[in-house]
Amino acid sequence: MSSLDWDHYRTFLAILDEGSQSAAARALGVTQPTVSRHLDALEMAAGKPLFLRSHQGLLPTETALSMRSYAETMAASAAALSRVASGGGTSPEGTVRISASEIIGTEVLPPILAALQERYPRLAIELSLSDAIEDLLKQQADIAVRMVEPTQGALVSRKIGGLAIGIFAHRGYLDRHGWPQDFAELSEHRLIGFDRQLTYVRDAIRKFPEIAHLSFDFRSDSNAAQLAMIRAQGGIGMCQVGLACKDPDLVQLFPGKLDLQLMTFLVMHENLKTDPRCRVAFDALADGLLAYRARVPGRAG
Repeated sequence: MSSLDWDHYRTFLAILDEGSQSAAARALGVTQPTVSRHLDALEMAAGKPLFLRSHQGLLPTETALSMRSYAETMAASAAALSRVASGGGTSPEGTVRISASEIIGTEVLPPILAALQERYPRLAIELSLSDAIEDLLKQQADIAVRMVEPTQGALVSRKIGGLAIGIFAHRGYLDRHGWPQDFAELSEHRLIGFDRQLTYVRDAIRKFPEIAHLSFDFRSDSNAAQLAMIRAQGGIGMCQVGLACKDPDLVQLFPGKLDLQLMTFLVMHENLKTDPRCRVAFDALADGLLAYRARVPGRAG
């Protein structure tokens, strides 16, 4: 397949994602005949079909599925090349792609990034919000905010430290339904939690086995959705203390009795540490996250 270029593989990924040539053409902003030509060239180079036609659209063959990860690596490399090329100089300019969890990306990073772009107006930010860990070694992002310690040797990391987790409810909910005095009384309330147990939830159950039997009345794997439900007076749930502190109507229950920390790290590839656009973004994120962590006061019910 050496005669094929990146456009062919971009088309290949679009067909995989969209399920048809027409949808892939719309996603890429090209004509359907262009998509068809690219697919024909790919299948000719492979010597076998890559997709099977069906009533549900184009179904990928085993060959196509085995090619996907390599094409995605090409896509990440092409995007990374474009970001590096956008810099072009000793001043901080160009595009920086940052990966963070949904809750950190929507609740914590915006003021940090707004101040960064105010200082460096020629800096463009791409913010990828996902609870999945994007691979910095494959250049899916330039900088990542992670809740797990990085283990790859080619990464530069800064330990932000633990973000305190607490149990919270809106004052309006508690006034209507009563204020639980201990963990046992939580079973009498509407509880907000996860479909799946995350690390800090397992830590809580390990430290406080009396809450293991509790069931959730509202379940979501989105931290942002859980926080929104707590703010909407939907029940009692866990969230970062630093986020709850923004709302005076959110009350922390059992302060001092639940010692849970979400360890946080700021990470980038070591090849980018001298890149002006990434260096200033990394430093600004580190300073902002450390300040966010330091702002958490004691909360009482």
